Amino acid sequence: MPKAELLDPQGKAIAGALARTGRGTFDVRAGKRFELTTDATVTDELIATVREIAEDVLSNGVIEDVVAVHVVENAVA
Repeated sequence: MPKAELLDPQGKAIAGALARTGRGTFDVRAGKRFELTTDATVTDELIATVREIAEDVLSNGVIEDVVAVHVVENAVA
């Protein structure tokens, strides 16, 4: 997600569209999502490794925060 202190033009545009279409007044922050799939057993160590990958490789730490790492077991593609 964009850091809270940075302007989020995409989020502002979405909030404006929601208001114009009568769906309410919201503050919106637009972000991105990555899905990593593995056959490995999910352990605390694996989750820590995935968080590290998210923070060091998948996001730009200057302007983005990693807000969550979720585990979905037996997900169907």
